[in-house]
Amino acid sequence: MKARLYAGAQLRALRAAAQLNQRAMAARLGLSVSYLSQLESDERPLTAAVSAALAQHFPAALADIEGAVPARRLVALREALADPVVAPLPPEEIAQLAEERPALADRLIALHAAKRAAEERVALAEEALTAGVGARLPWEAVRDWFHESGNYIDPLDRAAEGWAQAYGAAAIEDALAAHGVTLAAEAQEDAPLARFDGGVLRLNAALPPESRRFLIAHRVAALAFATPIAAIVAGSGLAQPEARRLLAIGLANYAAGAMLMPYHAFREAARALRHDIDRLSRRFGTSFEQACHRLSTLQRPGAAGIPFYFCRVDMAGNITKRHSATRLQFARFGGACPLWHVHEAVAIPDRILVQHAETPDGVRYVSMAKGLVKPSGRYARAPRRYAVALGCEAAHAADFVYADAVDLRAATPIGISCRLCPRSDCDQRAFPPTDRAIAVEADVRGVVPYRVI
Repeated sequence: MKARLYAGAQLRALRAAAQLNQRAMAARLGLSVSYLSQLESDERPLTAAVSAALAQHFPAALADIEGAVPARRLVALREALADPVVAPLPPEEIAQLAEERPALADRLIALHAAKRAAEERVALAEEALTAGVGARLPWEAVRDWFHESGNYIDPLDRAAEGWAQAYGAAAIEDALAAHGVTLAAEAQEDAPLARFDGGVLRLNAALPPESRRFLIAHRVAALAFATPIAAIVAGSGLAQPEARRLLAIGLANYAAGAMLMPYHAFREAARALRHDIDRLSRRFGTSFEQACHRLSTLQRPGAAGIPFYFCRVDMAGNITKRHSATRLQFARFGGACPLWHVHEAVAIPDRILVQHAETPDGVRYVSMAKGLVKPSGRYARAPRRYAVALGCEAAHAADFVYADAVDLRAATPIGISCRLCPRSDCDQRAFPPTDRAIAVEADVRGVVPYRVI
């Protein structure tokens, strides 16, 4: 029988770190104020229900209290049993199962992981067949490599965090000089964003400060972490030389983000600010997009942040960046669902749109999208316009400031893409789903000239 666990000091410290009073903390965990007070004063031990609430809202804190392995098991089991194909269980019963039958819980987690992997393989095959795509292009291969790695590269992330602790992100230009590299401005209008010749890093004079700082960090990362980057590329399994070179660039970009936004400092700030991206950008001196991307990488075992999905979409609806630590997966070919608010955000720059949406599997998500414009520096060249989107499952709404703007009782039905969406009543459908039959009725006309069976 498991010994009772009293965690009053840890709960008080957690509440202080989250900047919540007892009433707000109790509401977050679904407890009464008096019960929380008894927990904090060690008058009552943690129960399965309290552990389940901590696993949902403060998984890293639960790992500190109960240990990393039990906490990870509980979080993974909650996700597995949240699948719509499984009859829902109360959170306290899930916590009890994880605690009393850990071997059975691990088998359920493994089964769910295998199911998701199989679903992704089927979806990938359907998309490839539909789009007529054969071998992956180098860019796609690298993008998929990051996705399959969970968008978290542990040795590089820890090395970058150690660098930031030793030198400080503010010393990024000094670090470049320490590697024997000098900075120079490239005044030519048609010059690339950055050019490195081994001794001089030339940056386009029109770059905004955040982009300039990131490109310096990228070059420092490429020099400081050349050995771990080369080792990761060597073990990547990517056969194409172009893909391997692209991966090396992507890894240096990853390390640059981790240097400017060190893991623990950024994760704690994100929690305290409820993932307010503008405030995070100001605090760490990064762009809006850089902060969004970093939030999607906070998946360190035992110290994970909220699972987010992140993507970047251009004016034509192409997904040019994508990653998901949630159950939501993006289409690799073709456009995304037209009901997704990211498309509207592209056309309305510098305005944040928020959406509460439900995918066909019954999972609900809260997401924000913002249209961004990168100036070209002259009238004759069109600026780059795109939107970024960041979202999490609605279960984390209390920790996501943008959820305050939506009614969580109603959700917009969305899909992944028309070719993969099973919805039969969508007015925005562009193509029939690949795995469903259609009925064509000459005397009945709806929005599309067929009916999905």
